[in-house]
Amino acid sequence: MGNIINDLKKAGFSGEIRDDPTTLDFYSHDASMFELRPTLVVRPKDGKDVERLVRLAADQKKTNPTLSLTARSAGTDMSGGAINDSIIVDFLKHFTKIEKVTATSAQVQPGVFYRDFEPETLKHKALMPTYPASRDLASVGGMVNNNSGGEKSLQYGKTEDFVTELKFVFADGIERTVKPLTKAELDKKMEQKDFEGEVYRKLFILIDGNYDQIKAAKPHVSKNSTGYNLWDVWDRKTGIFDLTKLIVGAQGTLGFTTDIHFRLVPASPHSGLLVLFMKDIDDLGEVIPKVLEAKPATFESFDDATLFLAIRFMPSFLKLLGWKRFIHLLITLIPDGLQLLRGIPKLIMMVEFNGETEEEVRAKIKALHAELKKHRARYEINGFEEDPTEGKSEKFWIMRRYSFQLLRSKVKDKHTAPFIDDFVVPPVHLSEFLPKLRAIIKKYKLQSTIAGHMGDGNFHVIPLMKLEDELDRKKILPAMKAVNKLVLHYGGSLSGEHNDGLVRGPWLEQMYGKEVLGLFKQAKAIMDPQGIFNPHKKTTADWEYSFGHIRNHF
Repeated sequence: MGNIINDLKKAGFSGEIRDDPTTLDFYSHDASMFELRPTLVVRPKDGKDVERLVRLAADQKKTNPTLSLTARSAGTDMSGGAINDSIIVDFLKHFTKIEKVTATSAQVQPGVFYRDFEPETLKHKALMPTYPASRDLASVGGMVNNNSGGEKSLQYGKTEDFVTELKFVFADGIERTVKPLTKAELDKKMEQKDFEGEVYRKLFILIDGNYDQIKAAKPHVSKNSTGYNLWDVWDRKTGIFDLTKLIVGAQGTLGFTTDIHFRLVPASPHSGLLVLFMKDIDDLGEVIPKVLEAKPATFESFDDATLFLAIRFMPSFLKLLGWKRFIHLLITLIPDGLQLLRGIPKLIMMVEFNGETEEEVRAKIKALHAELKKHRARYEINGFEEDPTEGKSEKFWIMRRYSFQLLRSKVKDKHTAPFIDDFVVPPVHLSEFLPKLRAIIKKYKLQSTIAGHMGDGNFHVIPLMKLEDELDRKKILPAMKAVNKLVLHYGGSLSGEHNDGLVRGPWLEQMYGKEVLGLFKQAKAIMDPQGIFNPHKKTTADWEYSFGHIRNHF
């Protein structure tokens, strides 16, 4: 990499360039079960640096075919999307400006942590609501590139629904603005005699020429992060061509996002939580439709394994929360500890309602509570503007949000193996689906937690495995195939939020078929003709390659 380092410096690259062993080791992992050690890590200072880097990669690709670029911010990706064996481009160091926030919109750079972004929006009584469960760890750039959703996606949708404009460095090394275009604006773009014009022309021909097939390929689920979102780029009825829809969720495989415009929504001043302790998941067929009819803002769940994990590692919450919140957590757990004496629930479900007044929220919760009394429903009222340590419902959110973090850090003899961690099944099928899922987990003896977004049918199953053990590694492929087959049988998606990366990219043909996968590959080739960006992910993924890079030492 010596020549590339020198060439970057000659080109005027002003950010940091690192190739020391400690740095390379750190960037060889994200939150996935994979390991890829880069040869170089760069931290661009601005868009001009990103342009220089992409132009250099394009110039040297012919003589150095293994050269590639992978974007990374917080490194919390669970699919292996933020690791690479060539050059890692770290946006977390310098792309950290919250440029503008109003009551309805925000402009922000991709390296900003969501935990720093949200307080600025709340000053305007506004919210960007598609944050993931890892909200305290994730960056907004990762949210855009994975098309994140989360606990509020039932009400608000996913990140793709809130991105209005991007600055984006194309494969020719030029940063341009990307936003929705009218047909007249699109026609002007397609007349351009440059790479941007070529991209718009070829994509329009691809999508319009296969319009019905592409529209039909859209998964019939409430959220999806698999493949490339071709079906929402061009709409003949509205005459709008929106390239942001293709870029959001592309995992940096088409180019690099350097600036983001978000639409914001009003933050509800009051919220309340109804908690259901489900001893028997056979009741889900009755409970889920009743809950969804009530139109909650959030409908989350976690299983008994997650509950036991939280109890087992309760002291760890002291470090995560600090003394005040930790003591409050212990005190508020006592009433629910008494509930648990009546029997350990298989599933704890959390149904949240928002409203303009506490009375409005209380009325919604009481109405549903009356419907679901026999399912041991209890309810909490928690004012949005209160100190969060005073909310009685906080304990449930802590268990739900921090379960994966505890698994990663505290179970020392085994390691998180997120390979069946993000599927979506239409909620109407869950009472049939979940017992069959549990049977697969039992068959392969996968010690795991199950948590997720019940209202979307989106579940996160995190097995704990000894990945350095050959017997455990041999379970991964057959267990994954069994779960994938079950999910697709019920008309689901293999990923609702966490995206394809190294882990699900190899199964895109299984989900979409060969022809639609071919359309995805054409879109990738149009945007990234030299294969510069994030190889071995999504449409260029291969299971043999991915399996060969599962971590075998910790």
